[in-house]
Amino acid sequence: MKNFTNGVNLGGWLSQYPRYDHAHFQTFITRPDIEQIAAWGFDHIRLPVDYPVIESDDAPGQYREDGFQYIDSCIEWCKAAGLGVVFDLHHAPGYSFNNTLQPETMHLNVLFEQEAAQNRFIALWETIVRRYHKAGIPIIFELLNEVVLPESSPWNALAHKTVAALRQISPDCLIMIGGNHYNAASELKNIARLPDPNVLYTFHFYEPFLFTHQKAAWTQVTREYDQTLEYPGFFTGLEDFLRRAPHHRAGFEHLIDRPLNRALMREFLVPVFEFIAESGQIPYCGEYGAIDHAPTDSRRNWHADLLDIFNQYGIGRAVWSYKEMNFRLVDHAGQVADPLLIKILTKKQP
Repeated sequence: MKNFTNGVNLGGWLSQYPRYDHAHFQTFITRPDIEQIAAWGFDHIRLPVDYPVIESDDAPGQYREDGFQYIDSCIEWCKAAGLGVVFDLHHAPGYSFNNTLQPETMHLNVLFEQEAAQNRFIALWETIVRRYHKAGIPIIFELLNEVVLPESSPWNALAHKTVAALRQISPDCLIMIGGNHYNAASELKNIARLPDPNVLYTFHFYEPFLFTHQKAAWTQVTREYDQTLEYPGFFTGLEDFLRRAPHHRAGFEHLIDRPLNRALMREFLVPVFEFIAESGQIPYCGEYGAIDHAPTDSRRNWHADLLDIFNQYGIGRAVWSYKEMNFRLVDHAGQVADPLLIKILTKKQP
């Protein structure tokens, strides 16, 4: 996809912010950040947006102009810098992937059970597309980030209903749909595709998870495993860990004694290759990255190997994430965390 070959996420700004705070929204990302992203050689940004920025739960259906102004500014900056935009609804009314991480919050995800929540979701998207489909900039509308359901049919049904509504506003705007289980590559096959050339498909890639999320505090397995892993390398102490923690065995037993290397990453990407062969469409990788707890050289090596594979298949992507967020390219003050990693990420294809 032209304009969507190599991008970067703006996580932590209008999504997953510490609290609803206009001072944060006004300062976390500004025009110089967008200019820097373009100067590095990226061609687009993925803009995660949490719905409370543009719609309050206290007044459903009444949209917040003060919130839309931040998006307007970002689109203006991107237009001036020559960047495309993936507009990602990261948290929707009635659904957040964060709610799936703890049993006590899962009940808050009512989007796939309540018709009123689905109508609100569609109405929000109609408002977004009506506002931006003629923005004069390459833009993709990504319907929902990281769905997690027992099976995919409720999401397929809602996605199709939403696309149908949006086609009444814009017959040819680019719309993107991700699969189940946090946009897993393995779920691409379970997306019910539409006979619409302007509907695109997406996955996320953080494999092997024990490497990319090593020592991450927000997931149980990485807290308990608590290993520093090198790439390339091996899964240090994994067999002993799974003996002590058998509740994790099903998910990670297949990695015992496996080298942590490019060949393993290609195995994780087989569902993507199969999707390309079966559908003739190349899906977009909306998120990929390795946590900054990983050793510096290993983090560089992982990104370099993954991007070589993506380039072989023409897979467009956006790295997670530009600022802070444990996967940072720059710190809160805008200082580059690892200049060599930036060069790896923006290396031109041969």
